[in-house]
Amino acid sequence: MSALDGLDDAADVGEHDEALSPSASDTAPVWAVFGDLMAGLLGAFVLILVGVLVVQMDLVSHLEAEVKKRQVEEQRRMALEKALAIPLRSGRVTLNNGRIGISGSVLFAFNSDQLRPEGRQLLQTLVPPLRVYLGERDEMLMVSGFTDDKPVQNRNDRYADNLELSAQRSLTVTRALIGEGMPSSRVFAAAFGAEQPAAPNTSEAGRALNRRVEMAPVPKATPPAP
Repeated sequence: MSALDGLDDAADVGEHDEALSPSASDTAPVWAVFGDLMAGLLGAFVLILVGVLVVQMDLVSHLEAEVKKRQVEEQRRMALEKALAIPLRSGRVTLNNGRIGISGSVLFAFNSDQLRPEGRQLLQTLVPPLRVYLGERDEMLMVSGFTDDKPVQNRNDRYADNLELSAQRSLTVTRALIGEGMPSSRVFAAAFGAEQPAAPNTSEAGRALNRRVEMAPVPKATPPAP
């Protein structure tokens, strides 16, 4: 074998080894795909993390708003209790969720919209503290009349139905409050008839609870924009 033949064999071996080994151009796409995959996973993780943080922030904000709302309601309840301390102690009025309740039998004779003397006296004691309370908060007083579920036609021909009876009673109380010094701009009447009973109308005791007048401070209506 000559020296030239040896060189040719070495060249053939080198070419064979080069053909068997992967080149840089073959491995580059693999690393590029892997990098893109990792970048996509990282982006998805960041999006999920941001979404979780946004949800948590919304929950915290909602909870803070709810806590603040409850605190305001509790402050209003305590202020109203303080304003009505004397009538509440007498037991002639009740306070439930910001609604001042007065039994119909305290204010009116059965099947009547004419105030009893003791009912008028009670309303007279309520006007000063309610006037201060409403003035401090710039609120109004809604006077609502309620009845039991017995049809009024069977008891009195003066009223067409329970709704009319409850309306006349709420108007009577409203006018009495105004007559005792409540500004007319601070009070208005509403009627519910037998709707929204305070107790089941299945007994005389329950029906007596439903024959009532309620007064509730409410926000003033926002005037329309010019």
